[in-house]
Amino acid sequence: MKLHVIDTGFFKLDGGAMFGVVPKTIWQKTNPADENNMCTWAMRCLLVETNDRLILIDNGIGNKQDAKFFSHYYLHGNASLETSLQKAGFTFSDITDMFLTHLHFDHCGGGVQYKGESLELVFKNAKYWSNEAHWKWATQPNPREKASFLKENILPIQESGHLHFVKAENELPFTITHVSGHTESMMIPKIKYKEFTVCYMADLLPSVGHIPLPYVMGYDTRPLLTLAEKEKFLTEAADNQYVLFLEHDAVNQCCTVKHTDKGIRIDKTFPLSELG
Repeated sequence: MKLHVIDTGFFKLDGGAMFGVVPKTIWQKTNPADENNMCTWAMRCLLVETNDRLILIDNGIGNKQDAKFFSHYYLHGNASLETSLQKAGFTFSDITDMFLTHLHFDHCGGGVQYKGESLELVFKNAKYWSNEAHWKWATQPNPREKASFLKENILPIQESGHLHFVKAENELPFTITHVSGHTESMMIPKIKYKEFTVCYMADLLPSVGHIPLPYVMGYDTRPLLTLAEKEKFLTEAADNQYVLFLEHDAVNQCCTVKHTDKGIRIDKTFPLSELG
């Protein structure tokens, strides 16, 4: 197995929304804001290469929406989904599996594109993986999340016949932890890689700045559940020295955590390549 970092660029989100009840005087120490209170975040995906499969985990924001939509998110950076895959030696058609942790636009928008006025899948040879509970949640959205579940990102997957629901552990070469604090049934892959367990953290842990338990995003639908899920997962990660792969941290690709007198805290940060 090989793992490849697939960078798809940066965007900005309101710092207060990203840290919930935590005061700006505290969170700005790790995530400095601009004059509009916006912080920079990565959209960092992961490509899992096995002997016979290329599994991409999440795919960034894509390019389908109009200028007004993108003006809210200040997209920047030189990396893109296509160029990052090319750097790793692959093309869109090489991807066999498109694994979607959840269907918020910044995680799945790159999987569907316009061809003329029609929508088509970017990864035409791939199975697109979700789960039944989250798919129902995303296609029948509550008013609070409706703006994050864009039908043009989601419905073409089913209409194309490429949609698959994860039902058994042996369908993919990693295990999955389901969490529902951020959104219903978000999936956290846990990948056995060499002597390490690499966990793709999605929005359970957006950045190293979110490690303390109360640091929960204002976007989370069930923040108290997120607290419990974070505590359980981070305790397990500290006990077992999991490598936490960070999708949204603008600086750090990976980290480990440790037990301290103040609770779970950051141990080390490092690039994925450090694992060899």
